[in-house]
Amino acid sequence: MDILSNIKGKLIVSCQAQEDEPLFGSIYMTRMAIAAEIGGAAGIRANGPNDIKAIDAVTELPIIGIYKIKDPRTEVIITPTFESAIQIWEAGADIIAVDATARPRADGSTGYALIKKIKEEIKALVMADISTIEEGILAAEAGADLIGTTLSGYTSYSPQLKGPDFELIKNLHNYTSTPIVAEGRIWSPEEAVKAFEMGAWAVVVGTAITRPQLITKRFVNSINNYWISKTKNFNES
Repeated sequence: MDILSNIKGKLIVSCQAQEDEPLFGSIYMTRMAIAAEIGGAAGIRANGPNDIKAIDAVTELPIIGIYKIKDPRTEVIITPTFESAIQIWEAGADIIAVDATARPRADGSTGYALIKKIKEEIKALVMADISTIEEGILAAEAGADLIGTTLSGYTSYSPQLKGPDFELIKNLHNYTSTPIVAEGRIWSPEEAVKAFEMGAWAVVVGTAITRPQLITKRFVNSINNYWISKTKNFNES
C-alpha cells in the first residue's frame, strides 16, 4: 500500500515544540514519535530538518515534514520557500507540507506556485495547509496530494473558532476529490471521530497529545473555574 492509503482513516500525531517550551529539541521529539507509534498512530508531523532526521531514524511511520521559518516581511511561516522544502525532503520527510493560504510571501510568490514546483522538481507528495474552501480548491488544482485544514483560524479572514473547523472539512470533501486532512484545535477523540464523519481522510492531533504544559493548563483552568463558581454561589446564598 502507498503512503496515502496507509494513513486513510487514521491518526497522525504532530510532534513539535517551540524554542521556549520544555520539550524543545530532537531528543524529546523522537521520544514523542516513538510513543505515538506505540499508541497506534499511522504517521508523524514534524518540524525542521533536525527533528525530521532524528524521528526518521527511530520510526518507520511516514513523516509529514514542515519547516517553520519566521520572516518579519510575511505571515507565512510553514515551509515558505522551495529551498526549505528541499531541506526537509533531504532530511527524510515523506510528505512536504506547505502554507497554501492566499497571504503574500516575502518574495512575492504564491503557495500554489510552490506546490507545482515541488511536484515537478522534487516529485514529492505535498500537503497544502489552507484556511478556507477557496484556498483548498486552488491548492487541489495546483496538484496538492492532501489538503489540510491546519490554518483555519490562523488567517485573519478565516473563521475564528475555538474548536475544529468541521464546516471546512465537510465543504472541502464535497467540492474536491483530493484527500482532506483535518488539523487544528482537535482536543478530544470525539472531535477526531466527528472529523472523519465530515469526510476527513486522516486526522492530525498535536497539542492535545504532545504539549503537556498546555494539557496541564486546561485541567488547571477547569478546576480553578469550578472553585470560583463554587465560591460565588456560596457568597450569594
